[in-house]
Amino acid sequence: MPRLTVVGSINLDLIVRCARLPRPGETVTGASFSRGPGGKGANQAVAAARLGAEVRLIGCVGNDSFAAEALAGLREAGVDEGWLARDAPTGVALITVDADGETTIVVSPGANELLRPEDIELDDAEAVLCQQEIPADTVAQTAALAPRFFLNATPARAGAPDAELTIVNRLELDALGERRGLVCLTLGAEGAVLIEDGEEVARAEPPPVQAVDGTGAGDAFTACLVVSLLDGRPRDEALRRACIAGALAASRPGAQSSFPTAAEVDALL
Repeated sequence: MPRLTVVGSINLDLIVRCARLPRPGETVTGASFSRGPGGKGANQAVAAARLGAEVRLIGCVGNDSFAAEALAGLREAGVDEGWLARDAPTGVALITVDADGETTIVVSPGANELLRPEDIELDDAEAVLCQQEIPADTVAQTAALAPRFFLNATPARAGAPDAELTIVNRLELDALGERRGLVCLTLGAEGAVLIEDGEEVARAEPPPVQAVDGTGAGDAFTACLVVSLLDGRPRDEALRRACIAGALAASRPGAQSSFPTAAEVDALL
């Protein structure tokens, strides 16, 4: 069983579903509202646990009523508790989803901004996955301490540390510049490619699905790629599994509630 420590954000998602996304200055009504646990760190931890990994999460929540809701998915998935409580609001993501599954997301980081380098204690961690919804110096400290370091470099930020594997989209890759190690470039509906030393080494496309909600699809992709590689699968198979996981998540509503199991992924492999 792969063992993975995730260092990253924990949010509560506040989700509005509407027929179409509003234009600037426009009000759209007739929407439905829901809320659920989110944050890229928590999402990837839950997704990895669903895929069969033994997972620990290091992150921060606030001391408010949102904290318990934000942590509910982690506890349900059996993620080992490494999170801290700070005297700050729990992070919140305001998410709008249209009828085609397209999203807009605005995040108020709250307690996530208070995860400091001195909070990072990796103990006997075998591999670490990080994102950039936490302070840059905390990401850098995590990279320095991790025996194996994987980075989903989103949101885009210059100066991100090198990693064994960096997962980015086109805009994020432009912001990062030249990278050492293996790079996974995600291409949306076109799938993804693995690049090493400037050369493509694998490519995969997602299975056809009816998109319902893209929230969390990238997190399902990231977790599945990392877990598959830690499990010793060949790169091309790991990339195909990741594309399947992302597609399955996009075909279901919500973030953590949409993440597939390993059996569901392998049934489409």
